[in-house]
Amino acid sequence: MRRPLTPLWLATPSRFAGRSQTAARGALVVLVAALLATLAALAVPASQIDTAFYAGIVDSVRHGGNYYAVTADALRAGDYPLRPVLAFGLPTLAMVEAYLPSFAVTILLYALAVAVATAWHARLKAAVRTVRAQWLATLLLLFALLPMLKPALIVVPEVWAGLFVALSLAVRRPGRWFDAVGFALAAALIRETAVVYMLMMLAFAWSEGARRETIGWMVAIALVLAVFAAHVHAVAEVVKPLDATADPLALLGVGLAVEAAASGTMLAFLPLWIAALLVGLALFGWAAWDDATGLRVLALAIAVGALLALFGRADTPHWALLVAPLVLPGLVFAIDGLRDLWGAALDSRRITVRRILR
Repeated sequence: MRRPLTPLWLATPSRFAGRSQTAARGALVVLVAALLATLAALAVPASQIDTAFYAGIVDSVRHGGNYYAVTADALRAGDYPLRPVLAFGLPTLAMVEAYLPSFAVTILLYALAVAVATAWHARLKAAVRTVRAQWLATLLLLFALLPMLKPALIVVPEVWAGLFVALSLAVRRPGRWFDAVGFALAAALIRETAVVYMLMMLAFAWSEGARRETIGWMVAIALVLAVFAAHVHAVAEVVKPLDATADPLALLGVGLAVEAAASGTMLAFLPLWIAALLVGLALFGWAAWDDATGLRVLALAIAVGALLALFGRADTPHWALLVAPLVLPGLVFAIDGLRDLWGAALDSRRITVRRILR
């Protein structure tokens, strides 16, 4: 096995350090193919979140409207499909924002973002070894968080759910999972698609033999499913036979997922081809970080990307916000990962055995 190089930025060698030449070359081929696949985003029309849709629902509920009735009316008015049931988000956020003053909701969102930034700053600071890398990691984290704090996005459930998911991942440690489960439960009760994250965490806990954590995730998922069952019943009360139905499998591909992920961060200010490649490199960086958290972030990004690629539509780019706060910091880990892969792939050392006769 090749001897690992001293890390440039990481506190410990990357996951690809010391790989054999064959394994490194195989990984490089996969990386190049993945980066080329991200360029499919160039064929996707620019997406935009319909914030007026969510704001209108909150305003109607604030003035006494029934959440499900006003949401159905808003979907019809916007020429959106009312089926499948995911067209109706859970009422949690709309109800809270309808009954709280706007300034209080804003304070809550900012407080949540500060909690995410603080928790992840601590995790990233421990993961890198140089002050420059620490500052870059913090800057990339802010570049991912700041676009989510735009006033117009405060009514979008995925913004809140994505921040709770990020906080859940930041606080989770081996043997310390209770807070992570709680924050994930909050995310899923705001936007039910966050249950994908919970299922992923359940799979990791089970594979690692963490019995108590596995049970914790199972209980939380059961609670979400119970709430969602009541939600499905309420939706059925307002959907009419002639209401539009969306094709469950939109199959818009990986390009939609990459474009949505880029547009949810500061990468939106870059040319799309550069932004798409940076998204791919950032995900590679999370794979390179030799820590269980890195694999969890990568798995979450793949899961959300698969949701968008298979079921997403041009009007659902906000699904990417479930993982958007965590994408960019992966670029810090990519430097050492690329160096280790490239060095191993080009390693041409040979061992010469000489027989000495005495």
